[in-house]
Amino acid sequence: MFRSNSFMTLAAAAALIAVLAGCNQQKQAAGQPQAGGPPEVSVITIGPQRLTVTTELPGRTAAYRVAEIRPQVSGIVLKRLFREGSDVKAGDQLYQIDPATYEASLASAQADVQKAEANLQAARNKAARYGDLVKNSVVSKQDFDDVQATLKQNEAQVAAAKAAYNLASINLNYTKVFAPISGRIGKSAVTEGALVTASQATALATIQQFDPIYVDVTQTASQLMKLREDMATGRIRPAEPGKIPVTLFLNSNGDDTPYPAKGELQFSDVTVDAGTSSVQLRAVFPNPNKDLLPGLFVRARVEQGVAENAITVPQAAVSRGPDGSARVWVVGADNKAAQRTIKTERAVGNVWLVSDGLAAGERVVVEGLQKVKPGAEVKPVPAQNALAALPEKAASAR
Repeated sequence: MFRSNSFMTLAAAAALIAVLAGCNQQKQAAGQPQAGGPPEVSVITIGPQRLTVTTELPGRTAAYRVAEIRPQVSGIVLKRLFREGSDVKAGDQLYQIDPATYEASLASAQADVQKAEANLQAARNKAARYGDLVKNSVVSKQDFDDVQATLKQNEAQVAAAKAAYNLASINLNYTKVFAPISGRIGKSAVTEGALVTASQATALATIQQFDPIYVDVTQTASQLMKLREDMATGRIRPAEPGKIPVTLFLNSNGDDTPYPAKGELQFSDVTVDAGTSSVQLRAVFPNPNKDLLPGLFVRARVEQGVAENAITVPQAAVSRGPDGSARVWVVGADNKAAQRTIKTERAVGNVWLVSDGLAAGERVVVEGLQKVKPGAEVKPVPAQNALAALPEKAASAR
């Protein structure tokens, strides 16, 4: 019995020693400092750099020009002269409306013009004769004035008849419906034999031009005002004077595929949307192969300017305090760590653009933050992790 108890006691002690050894190994594996020296942390040295300030915004494509085809005269559609979904050119005939009644109206108007011109000629001849007779007092002055008035009435009748003829000619031409712009035409709302009316609400078809194509995006008013303030103070200057390049990304198979051609920002709207506090921006892109269709959801990267001597810090090095303030660990010349509150303006790729709290030459901890304690000595080594790398050339501000 005594031997059994002694054996159990030794077994329990051996198990306890094994558990303690395992815990010690786990602590060492977790990166806790060893008794041999200060903990090792990865740091980067802050340096000013030239940073392209861009903004990534969601948006949708829109046709460059849209024309809704409507009839300007009433009648029966005799022919449809295009293939739905095809490309048409400005001036191509799309529909033929029955011209019979309009041809008859034109012929009648032409006869009225001839009649009015004949009456005018007779009035002119009479007025000429009365001019000679009134000089010799053969006719009275009143008769001569009446003849002159009749002449002017006949001239007015000729002008009215010609105007009616022009209107009839215009209406006859309107029986041929032409494409006002070049682009791709959609489905037809009518077929041969359909009755259409002048200026009807329903369009016969719609033509959309999407080479080039618009991309409409929205940006918050606060971001736009901040950018203008930075440009006014000189902190950010335009990337290209008079031109703001835009890069487009398409969501293809879950991946953002860059569009091969670059666009240019056209304008910023002058009105802030009261519901979203945002401003609409419009960019224009070349679309020679018709790869972009109107209504497509895209992401646009707007290169809004360049910040010279910008101070950035990797996002992995920044933590947030209870009040939401941004904080980093800075390693001093004595290799002792201290926490520093900084002011971040915007996220640019994988870094924060810092406006206050850091200076060039200071060392910031980017890895091993769990090892750092206020005032404790650390062993700084240059960071090799990609998270500590400089921002990409085409970084985005959110």
